[in-house]
Parts: sequence; structure tokens; C-alpha cells
Amino acid sequence: MSNVLFVCVANSGRSVMAERLFRQATDDRHKARSAGSNPGPAVHPQVLEALAEVGIDASDHRPRRLDKDAIGWADVIVATCDDACPVIPGKRYVSWRLPDPKDQPLERVRGIRDEIGRRVDDLVRELDRPAS
Repeated sequence: MSNVLFVCVANSGRSVMAERLFRQATDDRHKARSAGSNPGPAVHPQVLEALAEVGIDASDHRPRRLDKDAIGWADVIVATCDDACPVIPGKRYVSWRLPDPKDQPLERVRGIRDEIGRRVDDLVRELDRPAS
């Protein structure tokens, strides 16, 4: 089992979608959390709507600050944003560089959600492979 931490700046969009899609894809084979270097006040409404369309309720998510406890918990850290995402030395670090869904129309957020879903599926397949 791997612990995967999805990070972004606000923990209101990309990292939330990644965390929730990852949880859905792994069915508890791996654990996921998300956090932000500068958390926003709430999840973007269009992100909640895009996730609801694929059967995920993220209305209980409260943006969290990236801290030492979250970093210590993680085996893998996935940065979902651009260069504004923090780089955490000493951890396996993956950079996805996804567009920000903030203030985007739902159609655009769906595309971001679907791209995150594809990347999550790839990561899950990698984590599920037996160590050689």
C-alpha cells in the first residue's frame, strides 16, 4: 500500500479532483490525501459539480495546508499544478502541471477532470505492479 499526497496551491481544485478520483480508482488498495501551500476557502463549485457527474461527492472536503505531518505521511507526492507548486525534497515527486479549474466553465473543468482521471489510472497501475 502506498500513501499518495496530491498537492496544489489552494487545495480547491486539481488536488481535490486527483485525491477523490484516486480513492475511487484504488478502492482502499492505496491511501490518498491532498493539501495546498496556500489553501483557499472552499472547493470550487464547478469542481464539485464535475466530480458529482462521475459519482463522487466531495462536498465534505475542506482545503488543508501542506504541513510536515502530511509530507511525513506520504510515500509519493504528486504536484497537480505548475511551477507554483512546492517541491518536497526527499520524497518521490511527480509533476503533472495541470491547468487551474478556478473560474473555468464546467465544460473545461470536465476536460481537466478527465485528464486527471487518465493520470490517476496510470499512477494506480504503476503502484499496483509488484516490486521486482
